[in-house]
Amino acid sequence: MDLHNPWVFLVVGYLVTVALETPVLLAGLSRRHSVRTRLLAGAWLTACTYPVVVLVLPPLLRETWGEIPYLLVAETFAPVAECALFVWVFGTSGQWWNRSNVRDCAAIIAANGVSFLTGQLLYCFLAANTSG
Repeated sequence: MDLHNPWVFLVVGYLVTVALETPVLLAGLSRRHSVRTRLLAGAWLTACTYPVVVLVLPPLLRETWGEIPYLLVAETFAPVAECALFVWVFGTSGQWWNRSNVRDCAAIIAANGVSFLTGQLLYCFLAANTSG
């Protein structure tokens, strides 16, 4: 499997990301959301942002500015966009900063953090075990 191919990485990375983020969302999203909604969030939010992070941003940022600017933009874009989408669809209408919406956004940010850190650890592990 060629993980350097962005289309292969998109599919594999999406599945791994959903597997990592969904448990965090199940535990962290507000209790007013059903388990079905929380499971849906695990698949849907990543489906909305992951193609941008994997297919759109790398040629725009990584190839021009390098890895650090790419990671800063990608890892800011994903949770901000996911919070906005989730609150727009499932949030309490007219009240962006209520306790439930803040908890939901905190869970989304935490889920993204878990997948990012796991990805970085996996990348370091693979790089250390394939070099030389």
